[in-house]
Amino acid sequence: MTAASIPDKPALEGLEQKWGSSWESAGTYRFERDGATRECIYSIDTPPPTASGSLHIGHVFSYTHTDVIARYQRMTGKRVFYPMGWDDNGLPTERRVQNYYGVRCDPTLPYDADFTPPFEGGDNKSTKAADQIPISRRNFIELCERLTVEDEQQFEAVWRALGLSVDWTQSYRTIGDESITASQLAFLRNLDRGEAYQAMAPTLWDITFRTAVAQAELEDKEQPGTYRRLSFHRPDGGTIEIETTRPELLPACVALVAHPDDERFKPLFGTTVTTPVFGVEVPVLAHHLAQPDKGAGIAMVCTFGDITDIVWWRELDLPNRAILGFDGRVISEAPEAITSEAGLEAYAQLAGKTVFSAKQTVVDLLAASGDLIGEPKQITHPVKFFEKGDKPLEIVSTRQWYIRNGARDEQLRGRLLELGSELEWHPDFMRVRYENWVGGLSGDWLISRQRFFGVPIPLWYPLDADGNPVYDQPIAPDHAALPVDPSSDAAPGYDESQRGVPGGFMGEVDVMDTWATSSLTPQLAGGWERDPELWDLVFPYSLRPQGQDIIRTWLFSTMLRSVLEYDRKPWEHASVSGFIVDPDRKKMSKSKGNVVTPAAMLEQHGSDAVRYWAASSRLGTDAAFDPQNPTQIKIGRRLAIKVLNASKFILGFTGREDAPVTEAVDLAMLSVLRKTVADASSALAGYDHARALELTEAFFWTFCDDYLELVKERAYGEESPEQASAVAALRIALSTLLRLFAPFIPFAAEEAWSWTHDGSVHRASWPTDEEFAGLAAGEPQVLQLASEALTGIRRAKTDAKASQKTPVDSAVIAGPAATIELLALVADDLRAVGRIESLEFRTADVLSVGDIVFTPAADAEEARA
Repeated sequence: MTAASIPDKPALEGLEQKWGSSWESAGTYRFERDGATRECIYSIDTPPPTASGSLHIGHVFSYTHTDVIARYQRMTGKRVFYPMGWDDNGLPTERRVQNYYGVRCDPTLPYDADFTPPFEGGDNKSTKAADQIPISRRNFIELCERLTVEDEQQFEAVWRALGLSVDWTQSYRTIGDESITASQLAFLRNLDRGEAYQAMAPTLWDITFRTAVAQAELEDKEQPGTYRRLSFHRPDGGTIEIETTRPELLPACVALVAHPDDERFKPLFGTTVTTPVFGVEVPVLAHHLAQPDKGAGIAMVCTFGDITDIVWWRELDLPNRAILGFDGRVISEAPEAITSEAGLEAYAQLAGKTVFSAKQTVVDLLAASGDLIGEPKQITHPVKFFEKGDKPLEIVSTRQWYIRNGARDEQLRGRLLELGSELEWHPDFMRVRYENWVGGLSGDWLISRQRFFGVPIPLWYPLDADGNPVYDQPIAPDHAALPVDPSSDAAPGYDESQRGVPGGFMGEVDVMDTWATSSLTPQLAGGWERDPELWDLVFPYSLRPQGQDIIRTWLFSTMLRSVLEYDRKPWEHASVSGFIVDPDRKKMSKSKGNVVTPAAMLEQHGSDAVRYWAASSRLGTDAAFDPQNPTQIKIGRRLAIKVLNASKFILGFTGREDAPVTEAVDLAMLSVLRKTVADASSALAGYDHARALELTEAFFWTFCDDYLELVKERAYGEESPEQASAVAALRIALSTLLRLFAPFIPFAAEEAWSWTHDGSVHRASWPTDEEFAGLAAGEPQVLQLASEALTGIRRAKTDAKASQKTPVDSAVIAGPAATIELLALVADDLRAVGRIESLEFRTADVLSVGDIVFTPAADAEEARA
């Protein structure tokens, strides 16, 4: 790059395309690996956005925060490892593919090499499951691959327009071969160490997606419900009344539970009661989780109505009488405990029904038997949903794969908390969310999913002589054979002809939860086990930036995998951004329909303006955004334009850049700038980008509005030591300001920098205190007082309804003696800017400008024009 000529009319338009292509061709943000040591590297574990649909303004918000830090660290001399990944496997991608192409996956179907989807471009609402064409798993995955690549290209275009200083040669996909290999290898190592295991257990189940759901993916939603009171029969002829919102689970009842200190039920502990309608004898037991003040004070334990039922089932060693299938309907076979003819007849009326229909049927049966007591009570209560689902979760018994996460291992839990306390959190209060999550874990991490587009679990199972799978003897591949897909690759030691036959094998058909891959982003980006040199340079990473809503998922799971594999934390710092909220302070989300996409905002206002808005908010703080009145974005655009115009103006002065700075107000300005550099640098080093921007911007406007106006006449003047001092000070300030602004408004800063420099401002050195060391000490108060005096002169002319260009014959500035002494140092500049022929200073209690006498003119109106 060579220094460019200064345009006649600097503008923001077109800078994104101009400098984006220039940075790419010059490799401005390329990670310089040759000769690097761990000490000189700043590595970022960048969040891989979900490549399904479109980015929204919240992405721009949080990714700008990271980019500001990346640019700052690069300018301080660090070699910044700043990759970009694409999270393109999992449910969001599958759902988008279904709606976009009008298809659904049916693994029983054969592959069709000539398949063409019925249409492209579904709007995510135009297709129903019944209307979607079933296709083979391989055809479905091919469509997933095609659409995610298209989405990734669109995402990258937005990121480039925003000016992210990512090294695009360091990118990955969570479903690419390298990522699958790393994910499968990590899982097999978990298995070898006993950290991964398979179990038949109650599982949170989404009936829409037909897949298991992990604890971290839950979302509570307030839903209407109905408490109904029903009576259980005691052997002595009496009854016990309970209240429940799930009467349809009555045939799955295994016990009644009350608090051990509840005097009402103490005499009943250890006895049994009989369920109404179905006639099953169940025990009355004590447990501390029972709530005396909820409902009737005694709870019906069913397998399974909610998570508490699972706890009671496990801790009280109760039988499993689950009645719900994977489709959310009541299964046809009644629990073995129902033996009476009446009970079996009642159950037959439920078989095959949805939860909703079964609920009404049981209520009718209870009413007919006389066991329904009183009137129903309407309530609103929290119900568990899959975060991407729209129907309440059910709990079914399934065989699933888990990774130990500390829920039942105090030593592991303690280590996770210890490393969480060692991690530097920005802001620090986000640490509590991590600690609360770790402390509240109730079960190990369920990682298997009954889906299609994901990382295959790399295992097979031998089949016995009857063709039944032997699940406790899984067959694992050699690590060198990875990646593998057990649904299409034969098990080691077998050939494909032995698939599914007695004495042969069957492949695992489940895939890993997307977080099981995303938890390995440090490994995926850093070349773990495929590029040891790179891995040693970047790990542990310097920074993990992310949103606050995925502390429990992404941050925790990454910490867990690092502890299990290396017993160390994967990063030194974690920066956590807040949410974007709409004008009503509601979080923006696709489900609420209040999301703003960034492309139009970037095009309309310019990337620097949008970046300014994002960088103005501190980490961990929610920011309101009104697309109809984006005030902060408009302020950012005004700032970027002012930077260009001020740069052009300053560069219009001629003089030696290396001339000594001698004048008091010049030295004062540089002294204030020196303090600004120190404070802004300290803020950025502490991950407070908003404070650094605030400090830099405040100085800049004072610099433009006051200092620049104050000294421009001197800078325009004849060559002299005083004129050279002004020009040198202005050039020093401009160079410093452009570098201070570079992380925030990179396009405007680069454009102005290019007018006098051959290299990029983003590869220039961050301003430091040493740059000011050769200057004489300035008195900062001189600049402040000169600004106040200049304001007084302007106000006096305005009050007299005179133009600021109107000549003044004489004026008086009054103030305390110490003030006057300092102002006398800038008397010449004040006279020049105020067009004052004779300026007198007097002592007074307060600073003021008065006794203005305008120069006589033939036409008084002309003087005031």
